[in-house]
Amino acid sequence: MTTRLDILKTFMASGQPLAPLTQLLDIQLVAAEQGTARLEYNISERHANTMGTVHGGMLCILADTAMGVAFFTLLEDQESLTTLELKINYLKPIWKGKLIATAKVVKRGKTTGLVECDILDENDQLIARSSSTFMAISGNQALNRTALRRFQN
Repeated sequence: MTTRLDILKTFMASGQPLAPLTQLLDIQLVAAEQGTARLEYNISERHANTMGTVHGGMLCILADTAMGVAFFTLLEDQESLTTLELKINYLKPIWKGKLIATAKVVKRGKTTGLVECDILDENDQLIARSSSTFMAISGNQALNRTALRRFQN
């Protein structure tokens, strides 16, 4: 039986993007294990807000994606997922360079899970810390949302 982790490792080996958004932004999945994921994202001036630093929304996208991938590794067959809530603390401004997001599932329950993510710069400085609650959905709720279907095409 192919696991969600097997699917992610196949995608990493092939170089295919995980989703249209990761392709658009060139976010790379570089590692995944059961309950964890690591993504990298190169940012530049084009990601700036009006203050000139990287827009917080870009950090939220990176954290939400990393945490979603980590939670995805723990899903059962025919389950999909959705983010119920997300919290992020911005700890240090950044203007350009490589961001590394490392996410870990803290707890997976029957339907919900708590996931945390640290975003570091290439000098291992903590830029942001995020946490999120995810919900595993199945049955009719997961129809046309099952990520596995997309990955098998």
